[in-house]
Amino acid sequence: MAKRLDGKRAIILGAAAEGNLGQVTARRFAAEGARVLVAGRHEAALRTLADEISGTHALCDITDEADLAAMVSHCVATLGGVDLAVNCTGWGLLTPFLDNTREELEKMAALQFTGPFQFFQAVLRKMADGGAVVQVSSATAKIMMDDHAAYMGTKAGMDHVIRCIANEFGARGIRANSVAPGFTASPMTERAAKNPAVVGAFEKEYPLGRVGTLDDTAEAIVWLCSDACFVTGEVMQVNGGVTLRRNPTNAEIVAAAKAAKAARSA
Repeated sequence: MAKRLDGKRAIILGAAAEGNLGQVTARRFAAEGARVLVAGRHEAALRTLADEISGTHALCDITDEADLAAMVSHCVATLGGVDLAVNCTGWGLLTPFLDNTREELEKMAALQFTGPFQFFQAVLRKMADGGAVVQVSSATAKIMMDDHAAYMGTKAGMDHVIRCIANEFGARGIRANSVAPGFTASPMTERAAKNPAVVGAFEKEYPLGRVGTLDDTAEAIVWLCSDACFVTGEVMQVNGGVTLRRNPTNAEIVAAAKAAKAARSA
């Protein structure tokens, strides 16, 4: 039985943290037959992962235009081209709106808007016809979450850029989509994910009765990159239906954590 990504050459950026979405996705891509270049800012972790999946790696800071171009050139040199590209990078800044500094805003824009924009530019200059790009967005680009405006705004902005890519490059058979997970146990949410009360505060808002996993998101990315996919310019809400409802407020999260602590002490 043919694997879904047989023969595809893929770049996955943001795969340098142990167990993060980039790493989970890279392993899934390799299992589906893709040859994968993993990229990020920490060489030891990237080299270990690349060896594990019989792929290759490149050091790359998404905010550095020269790094992006060099990474794509390395992919072409080592894998013979590029068919698929996934951006898994992000910074989960939580800061009240009035407390966001200019420095934080510029860093967030560089990491979550300018950087991804230029990543896809670099990739599309070399991508084979019939390829696919995927941007990892967030449910919070559609629904509210307290103290998350800079994160949410840049993710939402890139969702619209993805629509522009889909419109412009569709004539070459290139598909462009975003995936939007909700609260997910991952290195980015490690502290909160280890607190059952916090997870429970989110979980009750999910129609499917649980928060997401990295595997849920990776599965959606695999499908969006497969030849079976006839979707472009969309934001796939891979979040158990939370966008039908809402995220809990900060006050509700704090109250849930306090109640759980009190119950343990009783």
